[in-house]
Amino acid sequence: MDKNNKNQLLELEKQVNNLESSPLFEFRQEQGYQPVFGEGDPDAEIMFIGEAPGAQEAQTGRPFVGRAGKMLDSFLESVDLDREDVYITNVVKDRPPNNRNPRADEINTYAPFLKQEIAIIQPKIIATLGRFATDFIFDLYKIPAKGQKMGALHGKIFKAENSSGEINILPLYHPAAIFYNRNLQETMLKDFQKFKKIL
Repeated sequence: MDKNNKNQLLELEKQVNNLESSPLFEFRQEQGYQPVFGEGDPDAEIMFIGEAPGAQEAQTGRPFVGRAGKMLDSFLESVDLDREDVYITNVVKDRPPNNRNPRADEINTYAPFLKQEIAIIQPKIIATLGRFATDFIFDLYKIPAKGQKMGALHGKIFKAENSSGEINILPLYHPAAIFYNRNLQETMLKDFQKFKKIL
């Protein structure tokens, strides 16, 4: 493990914890919530990015620990991966009220932290979970397919370049989408097989 990576991530996490300028900081304090920074292998080849923490995540301070997280764990298992093998984070590091979608000002507040997480870890694959994370990453890497529906994008591999070389971007449905549409479970299992192809 690269100790330097771990230390840099810990330093970033401290900054998120003390981010009083965040539009969500007051709500965090009122609810007794915790900020939710990324977790996993600081040298991971695969980085998963969701949109924002839910209630269970904000209570525990850990990403993807609720129902959607358990679903994500089972998909990882299907391709012989473990949470410890990957890095999991969100675009927005605090829970928005009533589980609403993150607003543009909230995304802009937390964007520098996500960009730094990517720069520190230098993953080979960024797997985006859902539309918000996909739009954010497509925007970041200037991928022209930005704005297309998840139905058209999921499971396709998009190539991009960053400071560490080529990066593969794999848009996936958010695991929570399965609770509204059971048929997506089969689709997600197929999409996860792409990890084997890339690595």
